[in-house]
Amino acid sequence: RQRRLRKRSAAAQRLALAPALLAKKTYGNYAAPRAILSAAIEGASVDFDTASRIESRYFTELATGRESKNMITAFWTNRRQIAKGGSRPQDQPATQVSKVGVIGAGLMGHGIAYVTAKVGIPVVLKDVSLEAAEAGKARCEAIAERAVQRGRMPAESRDALLGRIKPTEESAALGACDLVIEAVFENRELKGQVTEEAEAQLADSAVFASNTSTLPITSLATRSSRPENFIGLHFFSPVPRMPLVEIIRGEATSEATIALAFDFVLALGKTPIVVNDSRGFYTSRVFATYTMEGMALLGEGHHPAAIEMAGRKAGMAVGPLAVLDEVSLELAMHITEQTTRDLEAAGLPVPEHPAHEVLFKMVRDHDRAGRAKGGGFYDYPDPGPKRLWPGLSEIFPVSELQLEEATVIERLLFVQALETARCMEEGVIATVAEANLGSILGWGFAPFKGGTVQYINDYGLGDFVVRSRELASEYGERFEPPASLEAMAETGETF
Repeated sequence: RQRRLRKRSAAAQRLALAPALLAKKTYGNYAAPRAILSAAIEGASVDFDTASRIESRYFTELATGRESKNMITAFWTNRRQIAKGGSRPQDQPATQVSKVGVIGAGLMGHGIAYVTAKVGIPVVLKDVSLEAAEAGKARCEAIAERAVQRGRMPAESRDALLGRIKPTEESAALGACDLVIEAVFENRELKGQVTEEAEAQLADSAVFASNTSTLPITSLATRSSRPENFIGLHFFSPVPRMPLVEIIRGEATSEATIALAFDFVLALGKTPIVVNDSRGFYTSRVFATYTMEGMALLGEGHHPAAIEMAGRKAGMAVGPLAVLDEVSLELAMHITEQTTRDLEAAGLPVPEHPAHEVLFKMVRDHDRAGRAKGGGFYDYPDPGPKRLWPGLSEIFPVSELQLEEATVIERLLFVQALETARCMEEGVIATVAEANLGSILGWGFAPFKGGTVQYINDYGLGDFVVRSRELASEYGERFEPPASLEAMAETGETF
């Protein structure tokens, strides 16, 4: 009896910690885990019939709640619309890629080669040297080996997968490919060179794709001898785990090329969204607003830990400063500088953002370029967990006046939803389904909100416009609602 009492006491102690452990994982965002825990605890102290009624009431509350509606909209309705080929050119016959070339065996290239070979498609993995290409294949082998060790892949499947990847340094090896994807550094001249070298080997019907995340496809296609066969295929890192691929249509891209790209992405088991050409396209353009707003808040004097916590409580996978460390502050600065040069060359105004000063101070003045370069907003001690860099408080002194957390959360979410609305207004992205699912699967927008567009619907479009104007008057014109949203609010429309 004493043993039974001790076991019950230990179980009770663990149960007392459950709400805290739950809050640590969900940040209070998801109703279902709370309801499960409540039903278990409340039901344990009553008879079975009463416990069943308690459970059914919690279930009914969840099934009819806003979170359920939002997530069903994204993960059932929107996903089915895309999977059924909603944005695929309907007049094009089904296609099947028989062999793929991947140029660049680095971070992105080896991942693309891996997921392609995994579904049974042979891959030519090319780099500047055979050693570099073989190193890329070795990374693929390491991924496959981990899958075998975890029981997710038979050893025979690993061997077959690796047998489909042929490393090379010769451009001529690309000749038999009907799709070639370049995954080299984000440099326009370099991408132009590899385009010309590869196309010289390809059949007239072959498609050439760029894995760029920011450079406009139409401008890259100027180096192509067949711009109608040139397209953007934006994979996300790490490629084996990320479920989204952004297909970017250039001005000259043909419907047949879009159809082939769409079918290829589906064959990989990933979700395709089709977007029109624009700087940053859809995902990179909107995702950047999240990290930029985090830096703007830091520059205003808000505590970096509070900014990061607000990001997590908003439902984002990672705080804005932490995710920019992973992406690289140096890369963000490079993109900002390239954008400025391109806009100035075109005679267009260069938009100012309060985050730019923070970014340039971090990289130029303090050599804090991101995790890969030793540290950015965070330090990365070895061993030990990452921690916010103490120098932040010296460069960006914390103000005595701190915004309420709810306002910080709204700023982080509103700025993304507003940029999505602008993308839809400009025709960068055409469908609500692609906007919603692209935001969740592409950069981790709060799943329980149902995506950036569903967030506006859930908030109430009229109320969203009113609140946007209030934020714009306080924090800048980036919060001004686009004309299309205001028109919808006037007529009572929703997305």
